Amino acid sequence: MDWQQFINVGLAALLSVIGWFARQLWEAVQDLKTDVNSLELHVSENYVKKVDIAARFDRIEQLLDKVYDKLDQKADR
Repeated sequence: MDWQQFINVGLAALLSVIGWFARQLWEAVQDLKTDVNSLELHVSENYVKKVDIAARFDRIEQLLDKVYDKLDQKADR
């Protein structure tokens, strides 16, 4: 075997490894895209609705009103 054949075999092996690695990266990116799409759907279905937030703030306001009323009724010492 001469040097040219060694170089050709080496380059073929190197390019095969690079091609395999590129294919693995491509598949990983495609899997990530599908995961992100499913996550977007999941998040859009399970977000906190504005009505729920308003109800919570109404409850907090009621509790604060009770605290302020008790403070107003308390005599200064």
